[in-house]
Amino acid sequence: MSEKGNCIGYAARDPSGVLSHYEFSRRDLGTDDVSIRITHCGVCYADVIWTRNKHGDSKYPLVPGHEIAGIVKEVGSNVKRFKVGDHVGVGTFVNSCRDCEYCNDGLEVQCVKGSVFTFNGVDADGTITKGGYSSHIVVHDRYCYKIPDNYPLASAAPLLCAGITVYAPMMRHKMNQPGKSLGVIGLGGLGHMAVKFGKAFGLNVTVFSTSISKKEEALSQLGADKFVVSSDQEQMKALVKSLDFIVDTASGDHPFDPYMALLKTGGIFVLVGFPSEVKFSPASLNLGMKTISGSLTGGTKDTQEMIDFCAAHGIHPMIEVIPIQYANEAIDRLTKRDVKYRFVIDIENSLK
Repeated sequence: MSEKGNCIGYAARDPSGVLSHYEFSRRDLGTDDVSIRITHCGVCYADVIWTRNKHGDSKYPLVPGHEIAGIVKEVGSNVKRFKVGDHVGVGTFVNSCRDCEYCNDGLEVQCVKGSVFTFNGVDADGTITKGGYSSHIVVHDRYCYKIPDNYPLASAAPLLCAGITVYAPMMRHKMNQPGKSLGVIGLGGLGHMAVKFGKAFGLNVTVFSTSISKKEEALSQLGADKFVVSSDQEQMKALVKSLDFIVDTASGDHPFDPYMALLKTGGIFVLVGFPSEVKFSPASLNLGMKTISGSLTGGTKDTQEMIDFCAAHGIHPMIEVIPIQYANEAIDRLTKRDVKYRFVIDIENSLK
């Protein structure tokens, strides 16, 4: 490593979002910190948003990546939960106030003072956080997750954002009731995990997609019970008042009333995607006393529980493993939804 820093990574320098080799320094190991040699990092739509300054708040040079898996290389003197050689994960946030009602409840992502994002965030010391497209990371042990040794690190990475984003609201709304019915809108990184969790919970799962090309895979590989092309009004009509739950992972703009009509009385609609607007008739909500609910990733408690659940039930995301040199193409393909269903960068074998 040169004098430029103790860490190498890939960074975007401007809103073109183009990633290239970058050297920088991670902070020194604190008494409560874990230093992690990153082996894998998932490619998330958040990486597109901030490398390309879609929200107008990107701080360059920007190192993306918040689905991080790796191996502990050093721990601070106060750290008891982890030891050198342990397999660990880091998700979408790396700090919080640790003192508010949400932090105290293990729901740090809702921290009153704002959780610190894993990249493009401002940490307690004023530095800008840099993510997992890098050789190592230093994180307070509270925000690290134990990955069971028998669970592949490449598979673990997408759980840290895509997985927890659907698992947290599914648990919060008690969707783990065998025999109930679930609709999943959109079959990307988040949607395919919602299908996998739904089947593991014993639900009857219907996938809604705009593209018929995903039908075979949804039914045969992901184990969905039904596949519906959402533009087909006859198919939609046949499912009116048939679903207990819907998880909407679609970020493209789409109507909401046709889906609300598919919920049974007291049904729950959870939005985890970010369309440009949410619009539905009050009658869609009031008639049939339905609930619409939003959600973002999840706290440390839910995240560890989800990782353990996936390991215990053999749930693995469907991934395409790539070298970091392919990251720019991967991000381009992600914007075109051309991935089944999550890119995972093999950091340890390609970042040099």
